[in-house]
Amino acid sequence: MNDNDIFTPQAAEYNDDSIVHLEDMEHIRLRPGMYIGKLGDGSSHDDGIYVLIKEVIDNSIDEFTSGFGKKIEVKINFAERRVSIRDYGRGIPLGKLVEAVSKLNTGAKYDSKVFQKSVGLNGVGTKAVNALSSYFRVQAFREGKTRWAEFADGKLTTDSGIKTDKVNEMGTLVEFVPDAKLFGNYHFISEYVERRIWNYAYLNRGLTLYYNDRRYYSKNGLLDLLQRNLQSEPLYPIIHIKEGDFEAAFTHINGQSNDYYYSFVNGQHTTEGGTHQSAFREAYARVVKEFIKKDYAPEVIRQGLVCALCVRIQEPVFEAQTKTKLGSTHLEPNKVDGTNDSPLLKTYVLDILKRHLDNYLHIHADTADALLNKINANEKERKEIAGIKKIAREGAKKASLNNRKLRDCHVHYNTNHARRLESTIFITEGDSASGSITKSRDVDTQAVFSLRGKPKNTYSISKADVYRNDELNLLHNALDIDESLDNLRYNNVVIATDADVDGMHIRLLLLTFFLRFYPELISSGHVYILQTPLFRVRNKQKTTYCYTDDERIEAIHNTPSAEITRFKGLGEISPDEFKNFIGKDMRLDPVILHKDFDTKQTLSFYMGENTPDRRDFIMRNLRVEDDESIVVA
Repeated sequence: MNDNDIFTPQAAEYNDDSIVHLEDMEHIRLRPGMYIGKLGDGSSHDDGIYVLIKEVIDNSIDEFTSGFGKKIEVKINFAERRVSIRDYGRGIPLGKLVEAVSKLNTGAKYDSKVFQKSVGLNGVGTKAVNALSSYFRVQAFREGKTRWAEFADGKLTTDSGIKTDKVNEMGTLVEFVPDAKLFGNYHFISEYVERRIWNYAYLNRGLTLYYNDRRYYSKNGLLDLLQRNLQSEPLYPIIHIKEGDFEAAFTHINGQSNDYYYSFVNGQHTTEGGTHQSAFREAYARVVKEFIKKDYAPEVIRQGLVCALCVRIQEPVFEAQTKTKLGSTHLEPNKVDGTNDSPLLKTYVLDILKRHLDNYLHIHADTADALLNKINANEKERKEIAGIKKIAREGAKKASLNNRKLRDCHVHYNTNHARRLESTIFITEGDSASGSITKSRDVDTQAVFSLRGKPKNTYSISKADVYRNDELNLLHNALDIDESLDNLRYNNVVIATDADVDGMHIRLLLLTFFLRFYPELISSGHVYILQTPLFRVRNKQKTTYCYTDDERIEAIHNTPSAEITRFKGLGEISPDEFKNFIGKDMRLDPVILHKDFDTKQTLSFYMGENTPDRRDFIMRNLRVEDDESIVVA
């Protein structure tokens, strides 16, 4: 045996038997990531179960934008995990009902005369929902007739045939239950669904949606969206521009390091931006720069800008099936010969902003003054921290060469890697906790950043102080979010601290840091809290990990002669055990900013200098519990 024998893998024989044909549904089930991005358990807003809901609603939206059906009903039975979506459009043609939901590359979206500026263009969406559901039912109502079909794991189980129906209005009803064999012990988070429903309402004025019988309707489109989602008071009234296939609403706020966008294409939430967002960013900076007649850098002009943006284009090209980033450069697709005389997207956006924004600023002097004051303040801050920032970056660059704080992974979110959505960084307290995670993590997609005790309380400090603080400087450099959220290196930023008083305090300090300087990291749904078990209940036959007292009591009841271990910290959990808690069954609690959450007031009370008020609050709400000794006979 030589070295080549040791390191050369022994491949299986490659012959005719190696060539396998998969049916459409089988292929989707085998490679779901190609169709819905990732599976997940529902903890993340971009997990697959929400993509399934989106794919079905997208079809209903396409009916509405084509002029058919002004109402969509969405219901979720959380106990049964069953989703029901009913629209009142034209209904799927009955003769092709089964093929429309089970055969890839089958559908009407290829005919741009039937569906103008549609979201779904590839004949995949509903088929993926069918394939990835343990139960799927579709029923179409059309011109006094109906037909329904039921599927299990993508396989047809029931076909009613075409029947007479003079009771129901025209449209389509889809019901499905995501397959637990694929998604694991998943759960729906209602806030994520509600956010999507609201976005559909904002982007489709005249459409009424019902989610679990609650009505969602928007009169003012993106203006309503921005007003509902702003986390701080706008520095000037929201500017709302709408012309043709373009709409934008925007303003500036304080306390934000970069510009932030709610961007959409044909009603699809492009969370990763794309060519339309780049076109707006470039055009906005150019128009404002020409108006104020000062040669400020584009990032200075845009700092603190919050914008809701939507364009509608013919046959958009996205960079993935999940349609989160636009790749189109023109308003209409290329011709057969590859030529394109359609306007460039960036030229189209620039022309609209030149007309509307420049006129608006000339007419509304108060808004123009507030905007100029904000930009001047941005420039002053930039100059003040320029020197500190340069020194801090050089220090961070040197430290990154031998940075013991960060144990990086191979796959990052700001790449085109197939597993980029899985990229995760765990922020831990101390070396003992990080040691267990580091030894048990997936080195391809999971990184670990180890804090040195408690980080600095950032409520009252400036951005310059962040650069002066070695630990915070290394942290935001590890995330690479200083210039723009577009550079974020990890999709999931997970705070992994002990479930004790010190651990909770560190969580608050980290959340304060993100809310003060990078609120868009939280509002974009990237920050989570890792849940780890408090107890281990086991006997010789089985082991159960319990996250709550109720789970512990149930486990003791179901485990005769049990031995119970109370985990006091992450460092007490062995690497072999930790694999169970950061793998496919990892429990993450998302950090969600509700619309009525007052960031400034909350941080002021809990992290500010109002010591007497906070002490009184603690004394009024203090709970004292005796330490419980667990004794099992």
